[in-house]
Amino acid sequence: MSDNDYDLLYRCLQKEVAAEYQLYHRFAPKVYGICLRFGGNEMEAEDILQNGFIHLFSNLDQFRFEGNLEAWVKRIFVNTAINHYKKNLKFSQEVELEHACEDVTNLEDALSMISTKELLEMIQRLPIGYRTVFNLYVIEDYQHKEIAQMLGISEGTSKSQLNRAKSMIRRMLQETEQKRMIG
Repeated sequence: MSDNDYDLLYRCLQKEVAAEYQLYHRFAPKVYGICLRFGGNEMEAEDILQNGFIHLFSNLDQFRFEGNLEAWVKRIFVNTAINHYKKNLKFSQEVELEHACEDVTNLEDALSMISTKELLEMIQRLPIGYRTVFNLYVIEDYQHKEIAQMLGISEGTSKSQLNRAKSMIRRMLQETEQKRMIG
């Protein structure tokens, strides 16, 4: 941890408004991407961002000054997004994995052909359960067992929702490609 980070956190812990403002502006652009990926739209993303910063500033005293500050901040925002998901969870049914496994080969190749903005829009169009599992597994690099524990679902449900998310993204990619060929 750099001396600048230490000084900034110390000043924030002293409730120095200028330091809090500096911390906000340092991390808001970095964590807003997390908020957008987990939120279904910009309004939800802004809610997650606001709640994340409330949580961050309320828990600054829990940072141990041992690890990477940015990683700690990002973890807070991922957890805030998960809490947002849990509040908005409209279903918790188990889905049979065998019904969810569709052909998702070449998904990585197709994803490499679109812009980040297009991918973000596709992720935001996923149902909240699919979107949350997709973000945690594909982007945040959690394993299904961890995701199941975080979200209060079974590993099978996590796997099923990931497969369905990939399948939906694949269909969206195909639609995008068809539109490009026509237009």
